[in-house]
Amino acid sequence: MRFYAFALLPLAVSLASTGVNAQEASEAQQLLQQLNALQSRYQAQQNAIMILEQRLRQVEDRPATGAQASRQALPKPATDNYGTALKDNSEAPPSVENIYQQASGFFGGGKFSLEPGLTYSHYDSRQITLNGFLALDAIFLGNIAVDQIKSDSLTLDLTGRYNWNQRWQFDLNLPVIYRNTSYQSAGAKESGGQYSEASVTGPSRLGDINAGVSYKFLDESVGWPDAVFSLRVKAPTGVDPYGIKLKTVPGDNSNLNVPEDLPTGNGIWSITPGISLVKTLDPAVIFGNLSYTYNLENSFSDISPQSGVKVAGDVDLGNWIQFGMGVAFALNERMSLSMSFSELISQKSRIKQKGQSWQSIVGSDANAAYFNVGMTYAVNNDFTIVPNLSIGMTPDAPDFTFSLKFPYYF
Repeated sequence: MRFYAFALLPLAVSLASTGVNAQEASEAQQLLQQLNALQSRYQAQQNAIMILEQRLRQVEDRPATGAQASRQALPKPATDNYGTALKDNSEAPPSVENIYQQASGFFGGGKFSLEPGLTYSHYDSRQITLNGFLALDAIFLGNIAVDQIKSDSLTLDLTGRYNWNQRWQFDLNLPVIYRNTSYQSAGAKESGGQYSEASVTGPSRLGDINAGVSYKFLDESVGWPDAVFSLRVKAPTGVDPYGIKLKTVPGDNSNLNVPEDLPTGNGIWSITPGISLVKTLDPAVIFGNLSYTYNLENSFSDISPQSGVKVAGDVDLGNWIQFGMGVAFALNERMSLSMSFSELISQKSRIKQKGQSWQSIVGSDANAAYFNVGMTYAVNNDFTIVPNLSIGMTPDAPDFTFSLKFPYYF
């Protein structure tokens, strides 16, 4: 596109120098303007793909508030030296007591817990693009493009938690991420019914490391719930999506452009304060949470997705708010079931090339809602198995996410 624009420059100069009439010179000038406009739209589309790829990482790696609360609402029954569950008939069952403790955070028994986990996430998005106009209010004249993105990610993470004085909790999470994304676009051989497809695989690499501190400032009483304040910080240790070049897939469809690599992080620092409330209603526990993530602006040596072009600039990823609520039931001494709803609402992202003003990226805002179903099984007093299924309820959310955690308490 840029080559043709520069190729027409000497033509315009030649027309003017040889005395060609003004009408032909004007037509050449209009062609130049149209080509420049197409080039600008192409650059905007590349920026949008870059930000949308980052937004996908955002919703896949959302702060674990509602989902984590339901996952942490697990029984950890008391046992004797032989692993047999104990029960005091004069009090609530141990599983109910431990749901209460774990739903409000790792403030129960023990000093330290280590939790390896495996999470699989699938995302399928379809988009129809119309390039033309409507004639007679009924007939569309132009091109119709149907694009589809299928993304699968597998995250192996390790979380360590330390409990101090039954009031403070400190945790550190280290994720390793493997990603595979398939891109499809209609229009092969100038036919809307034929698709071109290409897949990009990112090797297993470190994601964004995050750490948090929680403080239990209110104990549950007859009229008050447990209340915990938390503060999390995420560092840009993963591969960021800015500066990853897009390449055109060779073939009969010039509409299909795919990135050369897949990111494993957001590329920015973020700070997330939040609050969680937990109340026991024997034989169940209800919980709710609210958090706000502030993403710091960051500068990058290259934010252009165009191959062969390097443009320095700044990125302002939109902040987001997340809330959730749910309930957990003790099924028996060792097992519990939890259900919760969580939602993440994010603002639009902005980019700014060096020396230019901020530009909002259309379509970079998101509203991702999830329905979470979790189960816990306490193998013994120290080891628990925690599966959790998160189902996306809006187009911005992954279709589903399944995780399997193995917390061990020391």
